[in-house]
Amino acid sequence: MSNELINSNILSHASVTIVDGITVAPISPLNITLSLGGNAQYFGHEEWGMNYFKACHRDPAFIDRWKQATGSWDNKVVVDIGCGPGNVFASLGGSPSLLVGVDVSFGALKMAKDIGYIPLLADAQDLPLRSGCADIVVINATMHHADNMELVLSEAARLVKPGGVLVSDHDVQLTAVDFKGLGYHLWQLRLFIYRLMKRGGHASELEQRCAVASEAHHACGDGVDVAMYHSVLEPLEFNVNVYPHNNSMGAEIFDGNMGKANFKYRLAQRLSGIAPGTPGAALSLMCVAHKK
Repeated sequence: MSNELINSNILSHASVTIVDGITVAPISPLNITLSLGGNAQYFGHEEWGMNYFKACHRDPAFIDRWKQATGSWDNKVVVDIGCGPGNVFASLGGSPSLLVGVDVSFGALKMAKDIGYIPLLADAQDLPLRSGCADIVVINATMHHADNMELVLSEAARLVKPGGVLVSDHDVQLTAVDFKGLGYHLWQLRLFIYRLMKRGGHASELEQRCAVASEAHHACGDGVDVAMYHSVLEPLEFNVNVYPHNNSMGAEIFDGNMGKANFKYRLAQRLSGIAPGTPGAALSLMCVAHKK
């Protein structure tokens, strides 16, 4: 039944196969890059993927923020792009009529399938799904893992039906990490400190190397900005609202409360001439865009 549900939303010209219950769309060799390989390996690793699932995007502030942004998933068609092992649905719950999880990691999709996703292995930059198929499209902590963030955003937008919503979050804001001088060196030092601490995602040299490789846009002065959301989505007939925040607040961000960044970020920002507490210093941008 699950394959029939997803097949009705696959583009007619898309050549897909079923492997161990997972629908697989071919990925262009031109799009197989270091970051794509890093994502496939890191999130598909049984131990690393499970640690990510348990630790990330599961806190009360995340849940409160996302429930306010998307509304109920009950009886909705939901597409989660870059779903990984399934964190967003595991956190928000609900009873969607169809819940599709898209990722490039076969191992992550197997985990997502176990918690209720219909898995689709595909490139987020070239989705094999038909336009206007979804009530809710989710892009959480995904775009900075892709080489072309604008293309991921436009492909996601293509799937949203009129009256539907696209929600994106947890991609670092480029102005918040435009570190220079001592701030830059402190930022670079964090990887060594994470290794010493055996912090999640950095418990070994191999795990850290894969985690870093998976992030195409997580360097100093790289990331998303407010203008990108407006320039990509408004021509596609979306009403666009972007909310800067520091990952610590729930629905309060929609009233302008950004919360406070971790001390290490505020210190690096001050050393780089960035004023903490300002919208441009907020670590993340949550975009809530409604299709007209």
